[in-house]
Amino acid sequence: MADELMPGELRHLDRAELPAAAGALLDAGSRLALVACHEDDDHFRIVYSFVGAASLRADLVVTVPRDDAWIPSLAEISLPAGNFERGIRDLYGVVPRNHPQPHRLVRHGHWPRGWYPMLRANAIVPEFEPDVESFPFVPVEGPGVYEIAVGPIHAGIIEPGHFRFSVVGETIVRMEARQWYLHRGVEKVFEGKTAGEGVLLAEQISGDTAVGHSLAFVMAVEQAAGIEVSEPDRLLRALLLELERLYNHVTDLGSLANDVGFSIIDAHAQGLREQLLRINKSVTGHRLLRGALSVGGTRVNALPEAADLVRIAAAMAELAGITLGHAIVRGRFTGTARLSNAHATQIGTLGYVARASGIDTDARNEHPFVNLGEVFHVVTEDSGDVLARYTVRAREVEVSTAVAVDLLRRLQGHTGTAFSVNPTSAGTGLALVEAWRGTATHRVELAANGTLARVKVVDPSFLNWPAVPDALSETIVPDFPLANKSFNLSYAGNDL
Repeated sequence: MADELMPGELRHLDRAELPAAAGALLDAGSRLALVACHEDDDHFRIVYSFVGAASLRADLVVTVPRDDAWIPSLAEISLPAGNFERGIRDLYGVVPRNHPQPHRLVRHGHWPRGWYPMLRANAIVPEFEPDVESFPFVPVEGPGVYEIAVGPIHAGIIEPGHFRFSVVGETIVRMEARQWYLHRGVEKVFEGKTAGEGVLLAEQISGDTAVGHSLAFVMAVEQAAGIEVSEPDRLLRALLLELERLYNHVTDLGSLANDVGFSIIDAHAQGLREQLLRINKSVTGHRLLRGALSVGGTRVNALPEAADLVRIAAAMAELAGITLGHAIVRGRFTGTARLSNAHATQIGTLGYVARASGIDTDARNEHPFVNLGEVFHVVTEDSGDVLARYTVRAREVEVSTAVAVDLLRRLQGHTGTAFSVNPTSAGTGLALVEAWRGTATHRVELAANGTLARVKVVDPSFLNWPAVPDALSETIVPDFPLANKSFNLSYAGNDL
């Protein structure tokens, strides 16, 4: 029976049993971390991975025949499930039956109909038609309502995304986002590669999350292959994660000030970012911290100086204090783009977006791969607005610096093990890593020869993007750049 399902169990179900089993896990406090479709020889296999506190995990597996390829939609009980299901239909052709939003998610209108790119038989890309099919935005009608279309091409170097605002005066009544303009087929590219080749690809899933994604990948491979990693190398991995968190948080704290016209703060913050990037280069040989992680080991060129990190964190704390001490800036931050705790929970948000709405969630606490000690604690705020998201990240700079300094003390000069292994047998692994935006999840299946048979990737942005339209309701249009930056979600991580 579904109510007897225990966390940590792998359970094969038929389609009729799935909704009750999934509902029982959700009611017990687990969250749906991912849904992965697998093309086996004569059927499709859909894996639903649920995770909870204390590293508990449960996988539900449903097998469907090719000539009757459908699954019961879980969208009514899980918003994340609804988007996972739409992606599976677009990429594999497996239909989520009774889905409340049956239109495309990944595939734009000019993608050839009946072509599902993750299928082995569809490896050759056909000719694409001109993009003439409109996306079904929900129209808002009423006195004084008008639409503003933004993107997908934006000023500067921002990635493509389309936002459709329905507005009365300056107030946003409804906003819908259309993404998936840069689909690269990353999960397909993983197939058939060795684990070592996969690390290089994982580092490039989302450029600013090179450590977060590559670490989740190597940990999933290590679990699948039964590879143990020494504690000093795991400490080093934790240090790299905090270095990645630091430079990204510092960057965005400056950019948020810039979005309300406080450009002098941004100039100083970007100077601190440059110092952190140069530290990164000295540590791994790459400004974005690539090249240090391998399956089974970790190796850096040098360790950073603790005093440098402390000095930069103190400078950032001073900038944050000046920023929040400015009445106009604080007024623009306060109450803007509020995401309530109830909505953040229902949407399934992660990372600082969730923590700013009062949700105490962090994979460093829930799914630790090393003990970070008493210097680590989860930072939360309750108001769910731009001010809360800014404050959480400013406080996380302090926490990450304290963690990094403590890790350096514990490492005692250890620069890692130059060790890399490619598995040679089949296996399955799942890893959750608290990247700087939130929990990054990778599920890996190895073929009989140890190569990558299937890699499912979930960037936290995939789960956080639906929160942006929610938070923008009743926000004024001029505050959209500020609100959007306070979330700062990845387009590339969302669209694989």
